[in-house]
Amino acid sequence: MSVKNFLKKLLRYTLCLAAGLFTFAACGYTDYRLWPLDLPASAHPRVPVTAIKDKHLVVPFSPEVPAAEIATFNDQLEAFLRFEYLRGREAREGHDTSHMYLTALNTKKGPQYKIFVVTDNDLLTAVPQVASLQSRNLITHYELETWSQKEYNYYQGQSHTFDVAYDVPTEQKLEGINSSKLLPALAQFLIFKSQTDARVVDNTDSAPRPLTRDQATQLAADILDVAHFYDLPLDYFMGVGAMENDYMDVNGDLTHAVWKKRADRGDIVLRRTRKRVMVSDYAMGTWQITRETVRAAHQLYLHDKRDYTQLPPRLRPSRELDLNNVPDPVLTTYAGLLLRDLLDHFGGDVEKAIGAYNGGVKTPNPAYANSVKNIADYARRILEHSTAQDDPNAKEKPSDKSQPTAPCKPPAPIDPQSQNAQSPNPQSTNANGCVSPATPNTTTDPTQNPPPKPKPPYRRTDD
Repeated sequence: MSVKNFLKKLLRYTLCLAAGLFTFAACGYTDYRLWPLDLPASAHPRVPVTAIKDKHLVVPFSPEVPAAEIATFNDQLEAFLRFEYLRGREAREGHDTSHMYLTALNTKKGPQYKIFVVTDNDLLTAVPQVASLQSRNLITHYELETWSQKEYNYYQGQSHTFDVAYDVPTEQKLEGINSSKLLPALAQFLIFKSQTDARVVDNTDSAPRPLTRDQATQLAADILDVAHFYDLPLDYFMGVGAMENDYMDVNGDLTHAVWKKRADRGDIVLRRTRKRVMVSDYAMGTWQITRETVRAAHQLYLHDKRDYTQLPPRLRPSRELDLNNVPDPVLTTYAGLLLRDLLDHFGGDVEKAIGAYNGGVKTPNPAYANSVKNIADYARRILEHSTAQDDPNAKEKPSDKSQPTAPCKPPAPIDPQSQNAQSPNPQSTNANGCVSPATPNTTTDPTQNPPPKPKPPYRRTDD
């Protein structure tokens, strides 16, 4: 056989083999695409089936435990804050909150926290129930689900564990936590309070914008620096910021005005008479300090003997006051200075000082002081528990100075038989043996706090 004939046969066999392989592959692919497969199908009908129950029409959607996922988070503190807030808002409406649960799931990207509410097994009532949360801007989405009884029992226990974990007293108290550990949790708390402000939730035309992560982190650092510099009780200082404006930098009481004998530099004169002038006295920025109070705070600053070089430059007031251009970080310093001066004036009585911050030295506002105390107690509980989970080997700043605390009454005795085992708000005590009420229904909902009355110009004495 010649070489030429051999090559022709080899080429012919190669082409036949390639054609055969191609045909086999094409048949296999066609068989894979067209072969009938079993579709996963539930034994329960996909189309809701109506029924009559107690002479009412119902549309069941779950064979076991009906539930609705209403929120998802990647941060535990954010999830728990929102969980307590939702329960508080629902309790205010008279709704049963015992069927709302916080759960944790392990995913490839890390822990994921979800809030569920167990609904009636009836689309006609379940959908309006969760849709009302969405219509009130309390949630952004919902998804109906079905739990087995085993899953329901597990999630119920898991949610109870969260409640217990955030209610038991911690060994590490707020006064002993250093700034590096406090900063992330404090920033998250500021974001939460701004997002749940009544104006933001109601989505009014004049609603301010909630804090961004960067804004909250910077404000948290400023609050820690000022509280440390003036030796302020951090929890009460936070309570003032929450009561005033939920930490958002917007002006308030825009129509508020006061009469003065004469106008000062920077005043906005609204009206003049022969002996007096009326000037605008609206409240400024995060801390809602009125213009006249800023003047008084600046005078305190000018006569203060503290070394202000220990403060970051952004927090230091200038020697000359430009009342129409006061940076918000400087207002944080003024707020701390005013609170420090009031604490000194009242001999360290925190509640009187807080009341005077809003009502003035002559007429402290006890309702305002009580609301600030509620927020302070709640902030203390949240920060102590959230920072207790931090890495103990993390690099830390030197510990902050101890914060003065308000005197309080000893906790009242509690009848064990009167306590509900599922109650999310057991009493706990703080570092001073004071009752620290865990009451999310009142402290996490800004709409429950009475609005501060317009503050008179700050006065150091009662003259």
